[in-house]
Amino acid sequence: MSMNPLRHALSRMGGRDPQELNRTATPLELFFDLTFVIAFGVAGSQFAHELAEARFGPGFMGFTFAMFAVMWAWINFSWFASAYDTDDWVFRVVTMVQMVGVLILAMGIEPMFQSLDEGHRVDNSTMVLGYIIMRLALVFQWLRAAKQDPERRSACLTYAKFLVVAQIGWVAVLIVHADILTNFLMAAPLFLLEMATPTIAERKAKTPWHAHHIAERYGLLAIIALGECLIGAIESLRAIVALHGWSVDAALVGLGGTGLAFGMWWIYFILPSGHALHHQRHRAFAFGYGHMFIFGSIAATGGGLHVAALFIDHSAHISATVVVATIAVPVALFKVALSSLYGYLLGFDRALLGVTALVVVLLGGSVGLAALDVSVPVCMMVIVAALALSIVIDERRGAARREAALERLRARPAT
Repeated sequence: MSMNPLRHALSRMGGRDPQELNRTATPLELFFDLTFVIAFGVAGSQFAHELAEARFGPGFMGFTFAMFAVMWAWINFSWFASAYDTDDWVFRVVTMVQMVGVLILAMGIEPMFQSLDEGHRVDNSTMVLGYIIMRLALVFQWLRAAKQDPERRSACLTYAKFLVVAQIGWVAVLIVHADILTNFLMAAPLFLLEMATPTIAERKAKTPWHAHHIAERYGLLAIIALGECLIGAIESLRAIVALHGWSVDAALVGLGGTGLAFGMWWIYFILPSGHALHHQRHRAFAFGYGHMFIFGSIAATGGGLHVAALFIDHSAHISATVVVATIAVPVALFKVALSSLYGYLLGFDRALLGVTALVVVLLGGSVGLAALDVSVPVCMMVIVAALALSIVIDERRGAARREAALERLRARPAT
């Protein structure tokens, strides 16, 4: 499909070429992603305040619910756009409608957290409203694709139908004034329906998503999530400088927070996702869903850095040990989730498992040091050192293993 970049007249939504050369993210996709900067920021900030007040149960429930809603909205748009982005004026206007829905979703995150604190019911009415707006736009897109791409009509219609059914279910859960436990029990089948929809829709006809484009899109969202870590680092640095001026601890906090975000960035982009997906399209669902744990752990790390800022500012009601744990635990989950995805796509080996185990042990050690009254800034540097060690080992020995794994994939027929 050829597109004139100087004009955006109505185009036929017949599906993009999944083998298209030099396919990259469009300016519209990058603009769309900016709305998720806000959503990640609100979720991370609310999570941090819950942890700082030792409200761990509501904090984890709220963060999990918010992150699933935010990431699922992004996934819905990104996979559709990879397959059917016409970049005509209709696609652009409908995408703008979806952006409005994301912004409304972000506005509903704080009231949802507050309702969990009150302990009566989950107030996700604003979040559901945002989803209704996004879903109406996305269903329109799928119906348009069904009409203009007869070869994949059944898959497009299945997506549209299941999106409508799931959204009706979310509205029904909203209408029923149940307690928190009942609310989440009612929501569980809807979570499963949401995640099963792509598998059901693509059993017979596969949508023409582009492997390298999808890998780039996921990498860009990882960078957006890592932005929360940098914001958390700046907040921690601001707090310590405001109280004590520039000092060794201030330098350690600044270096530790920035080094933490940089180390996670380096480790994430070690995985050659585009090449692995190109040769194993059947593993796309695990790739897409596995990233939810990766994105969630990155955002939670940013929340942990916010907690450190609140602790340094004497606004947190938890111990230094818990503060360090709010950073170390999500970093450990990030490393384990990414290593699991790496192994699934390229094959597990002892070195990968060994390095991952070593990083987890060192991260646990940082929490132990905090329990022995070692300062939070020093413990942050231990976390950074754990990631740095992983990077050094991979730079010395990992490239050859990756190249051998990719050669094995190239030698097999694409699936």
